Amino acid sequence: MKLIKHFAPLIAVFFTALSVHQTTLAENLPMVEMKTSMGDIVLELYPEKAPKTVANFLKYVKAGQYNHTIFHRVIDNFMVQAGGFDKQLKEKPVRNPPIKLEAKYALEHDLKNDIGTISMARTSDPNSARAQFFINVNNNEFLNHQILPDGDPVEFTRQGETISAPRKQALLATAGYTPFGRVVQGMDVVEKIKAVPTKSVGVFQNLPIEPVIIESVKLMK
Repeated sequence: MKLIKHFAPLIAVFFTALSVHQTTLAENLPMVEMKTSMGDIVLELYPEKAPKTVANFLKYVKAGQYNHTIFHRVIDNFMVQAGGFDKQLKEKPVRNPPIKLEAKYALEHDLKNDIGTISMARTSDPNSARAQFFINVNNNEFLNHQILPDGDPVEFTRQGETISAPRKQALLATAGYTPFGRVVQGMDVVEKIKAVPTKSVGVFQNLPIEPVIIESVKLMK
């Protein structure tokens, strides 16, 4: 009992310092406000978990890249994608070169493609993300980076199915998509967006019938 009493003040100081440190980290995180035609969304970004991805996204935010664009791909129980086209379906030119995939680094820092996270869209090339992004509306575990066992061919799991493939092909299939932030306000707006009716128009297979417009995106802090 005497030992517990002796160390109690030190333990209290330790946990107080830890709490202050965590609060300071949270206060220093970038916050982005996205005003849409269906309501406002606030994003908290995590530069310590996906540094290059956050820096790239903020460059586009500050340049006004996302103003007057639309959610052009909406799939209920999967994700809502935006950042590349205006409401006339004209693609917006991008300024920055593609960024290196950080899905593995994010996963190592416990950031996954869970409900409410924002991630970068890309082509089949893992290092091709530029401006387009998506918000997960489901826990999309299959979009996270997967560590492969040794061997060639190699087995991996995708959406509950075990797949065997040549190692080169498996590396592409399991590279993952980089989450870099989370919706901290306006998830109800995201829920409304994911439920809008969609149609097919040319290459757009899940285009909202009534455009969901991103009016502006700005850095709050």
